[in-house]
Amino acid sequence: MSARAGIVVTGTEVLTGRVRDRNGPWLSDRLRELGIDLAHITICGDRPEDMEAQLRFLADQGCDLILTSGGLGPTADDLTLEIVARFAGVELALDPELEERIAAILRPLIKRWPHLDPEAVLASNRKQALVPEGATVLAPVGTAPGMAVPAGARTPAVVVLPGPPRELARMWPDAVASPPFQAVLARATEYSQTMVRLFGIPESEIAETLRVAEEAIGDGFSDLEITTCLRRGEVEVVTRYEAHAEGSWTALERVLGERHGDTIFSTDGSSVDEQVARLLDGRTIAVAESCTGGLLAARLTELPGSSAYFAGGVVAYSDAAKAALLGVDAALIEARGAVSAEVAEALAAGAIERFGADVGVGVTGIAGPGGGSEAKPVGTVYVSVRTAGGEPLTRHLTLPGGRDDVRDRTTTVALHLLRRQLAGGAPAPR
Repeated sequence: MSARAGIVVTGTEVLTGRVRDRNGPWLSDRLRELGIDLAHITICGDRPEDMEAQLRFLADQGCDLILTSGGLGPTADDLTLEIVARFAGVELALDPELEERIAAILRPLIKRWPHLDPEAVLASNRKQALVPEGATVLAPVGTAPGMAVPAGARTPAVVVLPGPPRELARMWPDAVASPPFQAVLARATEYSQTMVRLFGIPESEIAETLRVAEEAIGDGFSDLEITTCLRRGEVEVVTRYEAHAEGSWTALERVLGERHGDTIFSTDGSSVDEQVARLLDGRTIAVAESCTGGLLAARLTELPGSSAYFAGGVVAYSDAAKAALLGVDAALIEARGAVSAEVAEALAAGAIERFGADVGVGVTGIAGPGGGSEAKPVGTVYVSVRTAGGEPLTRHLTLPGGRDDVRDRTTTVALHLLRRQLAGGAPAPR
C-alpha cells in the first residue's frame, strides 16, 4: 500500500468562503504525481483546538504525511507552527540565523513605510523564526519560512507551508527535497492515471457501463480506482492504477470504446477548449452572442495563444443591436423571432463579416429567469457554427436549470460544434 497523506488548509477566511481554497487542489495534484495517496483535505479556522483536532484526525486515519497551508504570519491568529510543534511533542526554539534572514527581507520593505517602528515590525516577525526541534527549515519565499517536521513514534511527518498560493508553489520543491518528506516518498507507489471525456451521454449510462466492465474484467476490476464526474455537460472518467493493473485498464478502455465510441471525444484528458484551439490552426474566429452574454468569448480567450486566433466578439441582446452591429435582417427577426435557428445562423455570418474571421459562432436563446413562452420556454437556445463560405452547423437545445446552468452548458455545446466543424466529421453533440 502506498504512503498516505492528508492536507489541512487553515484560515478562517477560507473556512467562511471569503477566500477560495486553491492550495488543497494544487497539492492534491502534486501528491498524485509523486505516487502518494491523498486520503483527506480538511479546512479549519484559526482556532488552536480545531487545528489540533484536524492533525489528530489525519494521524488516526493512518496518514504518513500531513501538509498544512497557512497560518505562518506574524499576527496573533497565525498559530500553525505552534500547534504543529505541540502535536509532534517537540519544543520551539528561536533560530538566530533564520531571524536575521527574515530581518534582511523586511528591511527594504520597512524603508517604504517610514512611519512604522522598525523594531516593532522586527519583533512581531520574530515568531516566524521559531523552529520545531529536529525540523528542516524551508527557505522563505515571502517572509514566512516553511518547516518539515519529521515523523515521531506516534505522529506522521508534517510539512508546514505558507498560505499564499504563489509562495506555496515556489516552496514546494524544497519541501519535497526535505528529509522528512523524502522518508515518506520512499514508500510511495508509482501510479498511472488516465482521463476519458465523453459528451452527449448521461452519467447513468457510464454507471451501467462500469457494471458491464466489472463482469468482463473480473477480479482485476478492483485494481482500478475509477471516478466519474459530470461537469459542463461532459462526463469525465478518471482511472488510477498501479503497473500490475495495466491489463485491467486496457480491458476497461475497450469496453468504453465499444459502448460509447460515438460520444468519446478525448482519451488523453485534453479538454474540448484545447482541442478547438489546436484545430483552429491558423484560422481566426469571431463570436456573436445573445443569451450567453460573452461567456463563449471568455472561454476562447482563456487558452494560451488566443491572441493568435480570437478576432473578437459582439454581445447583442436587442434586435436593433443585432441588426446594426452584425447585419442581421430586421425582417428575418420579425418573421422567425430573435430566438431561432435562422437568427443564430445570421449571427454567425455577421460575426465573420464584422471581424473578417475565418470561423463564426452565433448564439441566441432564453437563459431566464422569465422571458420564455410555451413555444420557447426558458432554456431554449440555438447555436450555429460556420466557416467563411461554408454551410452552417446549427443545433436547437432545450436545457434545464437556471441562468448560469443554461449559459455554461451552451458554451460547452458551442465548443463541441466547433470541434466537429473544424475536424470535418467528428461526431456531433447530441
